[in-house]
Amino acid sequence: MPVSMEEYEIGLSYTIMKMEQQNTNSKEGVEVLQQVPFEDEKLGKGQFTSKDYHLQSKIPSWMKGFAPASALTVHEDSWCSYPNSRTVIKCPLFSKCSLTIDTVIRPDNGCSENAHNLTREQLAAREVEIVDIAASVSRDYWSKVIGAPNVDLTTFESQRTNRGPLLKGWMLQDSCRPVMTTYKLVIMDAPIWGLGERLEDCIIAGERALFLACHRLCFAWIDEWYGMTLDQIREMELQTDLLLKKTLKKPAAKAGSKHDGKRKTLKDEIIAVGSCT
Repeated sequence: MPVSMEEYEIGLSYTIMKMEQQNTNSKEGVEVLQQVPFEDEKLGKGQFTSKDYHLQSKIPSWMKGFAPASALTVHEDSWCSYPNSRTVIKCPLFSKCSLTIDTVIRPDNGCSENAHNLTREQLAAREVEIVDIAASVSRDYWSKVIGAPNVDLTTFESQRTNRGPLLKGWMLQDSCRPVMTTYKLVIMDAPIWGLGERLEDCIIAGERALFLACHRLCFAWIDEWYGMTLDQIREMELQTDLLLKKTLKKPAAKAGSKHDGKRKTLKDEIIAVGSCT
């Protein structure tokens, strides 16, 4: 990304909020259950977020045959403490399955070979894919569902920062400053006989399309979020939470609600899923 690590935290948060607003209506969308600060021995201080994604119309037809539409809700818990974060995604429909995304952000151009400090065995099993926000294109099912942004970053130029256009090989050019890379370790576990491999491929493809769309928009919207502070972003998150609940016609969470006191810590999730890399 042609942004600094500090700018990325602001820009990505803004982009996620705007995408959530655009994809939420009275029937489906994003429901924010909890957003609170957290402190952890490994990640330090950060923001914990718990969300439900009501995605009835976006689930492939072959998956809908397993349960009624009302059961097709995905739950996400995320511990974000830049430059590291962990996200755990689960779906009640496939209770045995889990998707874990560990993120490491570094101020480089993608040259880190082992940003997650994986073991030799993990490196042997790892499949690496480089996603260039300017050149990568998705034309699969998920890109259509997510709504691939109709923006050409090879011609886009920010009016406020004068960054862009992102021409071929932009990330390798010494003149590209600032620059940073987000390294994502995606682990999908679907121990379902006869269905697991197909489900794993489907979800991994969906995450790739989401990563690409979100980061393309993050840069395309830079003139909207550039110059904002983290305090402004946190206030926007509170307002977005209320707006999403109103749109979905869900009651806003209150102090002492059923969500309070029941949040798993990151340490709990590391024990349940495995060591955080």
